[in-house]
Amino acid sequence: MQKLIYIADDERNIRNLVKAFLEKEGYQTKAFENGDLLFEAFMQHECDLVILDIMMPGNSGLIICTKLREISDVPIIMLTAKDTEEDYISGLALGSDDYFTKPFSPTKLTMRVKAMLRRVDMYTKVEQQSAEIQYEDLTIYPDKLTAYCRGEALALTKTEFSLLTYLLENQDKAVSREELLNTIWGYESAVESRATDDTVKRLRRKLSSANSTVSIETVWGYGFKVEPKARCAE
Repeated sequence: MQKLIYIADDERNIRNLVKAFLEKEGYQTKAFENGDLLFEAFMQHECDLVILDIMMPGNSGLIICTKLREISDVPIIMLTAKDTEEDYISGLALGSDDYFTKPFSPTKLTMRVKAMLRRVDMYTKVEQQSAEIQYEDLTIYPDKLTAYCRGEALALTKTEFSLLTYLLENQDKAVSREELLNTIWGYESAVESRATDDTVKRLRRKLSSANSTVSIETVWGYGFKVEPKARCAE
């Protein structure tokens, strides 16, 4: 089935450019001049991926991202003309899966979209065949894309869920950033390794808020590993 992608950007040239590149790859697209129109359309019919500009008339892309995350774990890519630390952190902290600063390469954006959708499809197929995972006070149900801490549901995005599941599946070893990028995001290099760090930070906050006994430890210069908090304190 043809994947449907929603694009919101108040610059017509950028909307048309992104739309043209994605449709050339066989995707179905709908473009909107602001995020409010995109959100209205999403409420009527969900899409497979969202591309959101940050600075738009009406509600900003960050607000639309927050509203989408309240109802869906659809993959979200943020676009912005600003190249600031605050924008990057805000977008990822609110649950976006990726981030592009204008001007950007439409070819690179298209490649990232393809990788992200492949990753979603891959994990859906793998998780449908997987048994539940139990580690400390966490229980993961891959077939339902749900995670629980002592019976209480954890509100995770698809990216957060996939990363946590992969770390738990490899609980006996440290997992490198490069491996996470290739497996979870579908990137071919570690250039965008910050995506892993920011997703891990979000996971740590959610595990901490749930008072989980699971800790995601940083293996300096390499990657991450899950450990029981009791062992970390030794």
